[in-house]
Amino acid sequence: MSQKWKLSLLTLATGGVVCILHSGCLAAQSSQALPSRIVAAGQSSLVTLPGNRHPLANLANDRGRVASNVPMERMLLVLKRDPTLGADLQQLITDQQDASSPRYHAWLTPQEVGDRFGPSPSERRSVASWLQSQGFAVNRVSQSGMVIEFSGTAGQVETAFHTEIHRYFARGQLHYANASDPQIPAALAPVVAGVSTLHSFEKRPPLLQLGTASRIGNTSTWQPNFTFNSPSGALHFLAPGDLARIYNLTPLFQAGIDGTGQSIAIVARSNVNLSDMQIFHLAFGLQFTAPQVILNGPDPGSLSNPDETEADLDVEWSGAMAPKATIKLVVSASTNTTDGVDLSAEYIVEHNLAPVMSTSFGACEASLGTAERAFYTNLWQQAAAQGITAIVSSGDSGAAACDDPSEGPATHGAAVSGLASTPYNIAVGGTQFNENGADSTYWSSTNGPDQSSVLGYIPENVWNESCSSPCFFVNLFASGGGASAFYPKPSWQAGPGVPNDGMRDIPDVSLAAAGGHDGYLVCQDGACITDSSGQLISAFVVGGTSASAPSFAGIMALVNQKTGSRQGQGNFVLYPLAAAQNAANCDSSTGPQVSCTFNDVTQGSNDVPGQAGASATPGYDLATGLGSVNAANLVSSWTNVTFRGSSATLQLSPTSITHGQPVSVSVS
Repeated sequence: MSQKWKLSLLTLATGGVVCILHSGCLAAQSSQALPSRIVAAGQSSLVTLPGNRHPLANLANDRGRVASNVPMERMLLVLKRDPTLGADLQQLITDQQDASSPRYHAWLTPQEVGDRFGPSPSERRSVASWLQSQGFAVNRVSQSGMVIEFSGTAGQVETAFHTEIHRYFARGQLHYANASDPQIPAALAPVVAGVSTLHSFEKRPPLLQLGTASRIGNTSTWQPNFTFNSPSGALHFLAPGDLARIYNLTPLFQAGIDGTGQSIAIVARSNVNLSDMQIFHLAFGLQFTAPQVILNGPDPGSLSNPDETEADLDVEWSGAMAPKATIKLVVSASTNTTDGVDLSAEYIVEHNLAPVMSTSFGACEASLGTAERAFYTNLWQQAAAQGITAIVSSGDSGAAACDDPSEGPATHGAAVSGLASTPYNIAVGGTQFNENGADSTYWSSTNGPDQSSVLGYIPENVWNESCSSPCFFVNLFASGGGASAFYPKPSWQAGPGVPNDGMRDIPDVSLAAAGGHDGYLVCQDGACITDSSGQLISAFVVGGTSASAPSFAGIMALVNQKTGSRQGQGNFVLYPLAAAQNAANCDSSTGPQVSCTFNDVTQGSNDVPGQAGASATPGYDLATGLGSVNAANLVSSWTNVTFRGSSATLQLSPTSITHGQPVSVSVS
């Protein structure tokens, strides 16, 4: 037994005392007070863990069984909560948002989550001992008690989990995956949800890469140096100053609400070149603070592919919206069995790394599998209990999350991203600016010193750049949204327009995402070039909800700075704020509404070729959620929401969203 594992067992054995010593430990039953759910871990009886085979690991893609010595590293065995403790944890998260509760904002540490709501130490030891008996190296047991990381070989996996590991060729790449659902000893089934995962099919970054834009000669005129025929006419490119002006962050910056003292954690599986970050800040007139790059395992390097673009985009634009916040990029290399996205996300939550985290990757709910879905449900739930606001992009395939957005038409039916659809995260969709041919009304003909040129708020439609024949290529690029097939409606998801469908709906909010219409400028691999005066003359252009999610993460960091506290699952506040405003007076299609918290998007849909989606409507809709935000109003109104049990009261000041008496908004 390794020294590391001895220390882990010691932590498990003594962890129960920690709960008594912390003020956050209030009146919840400890996992140690319950009898063990594991009676014996013998091999005589097996149970199958259904729904744990990737849909692309099929006979048509099969290229044969792998050698037994192929390494299978950093696998994540996902455990189950006792149902009683699960209900207690859910109640705690609600109480943490209830200002009348003694548990209001009493955020837990990862250790406290494990002590109070995780499997008991004896259960964790039993499962870990079984893994070791199968020849696996147990790398660690998470503080929450919900994940055991272990490593071995394909042969050991086949023997322990009674499934063959094969090679599969799909999406132009060779992958490893289990050929059938795994099996485990029946005695472990009450505690073990499964392995997340036994395959190397990675999650997609919901990212629309368009190429490089260049400034013409010594003028301030920009043009793409790539071929892109936009049906919407002129292309504009977003500098940080543009987005700050459109979504009204400028008054916050002027008041010193700029991210000072805050941090944002970014989920990544590629490293970055810090010189790109430096040039980005220099070119756009931002104060440069180098991001903290945290390597969770071997350094995969900067991969010069969509993963690096994703990391650059997330770091640069979350920091642009909160210029003085510390950006913490967590980088984990993928293995033959485990996506680096999963490893980075778990690292952030398990280390309680930042009050806000942003994840710009996705996979349709059905492809995640039972264990992987349990992994993200548990992880985002843990984040909420720790006061972490988990922000996830809603996806780029409209209502067809199981289809690749760069291909079409859709063939897999209506679906949403399983990383974004849990009740414990904020899902961020996409909008598209609608100048309606009057570009000069909204954009200056010249760029300022910070490269910005927008004149103010621009009306917004649903982001939808999908296209069917006779387009250059059929694609599905549009704001991800729809109803979950697995998660019931959370108590906080209520208000005008919210469907009475009984299921969790996404997105929750949206920001600009239309790369082909008004793309985000990003510095990557030397794409950003400045002249002798520091003026930017070329930059990379991207779009997608990969851009809107980290931008909203920056806005949430400003909320935290203003309130002086972590906020956890921010939807407890977002929905009552939206319900309290007069939707008719906040229609984004009629222009800026200075008194509104949300710019209600009422035009467009996220229909894509082959799959009908949802149309934008007044109030909430399944294409843009509550709409985009007026950040200054959002930050100033945040503390006006007070929860009392199952309802929220919004105290309105003479200058806030509407006027009159306090409004009680039911969220039950």
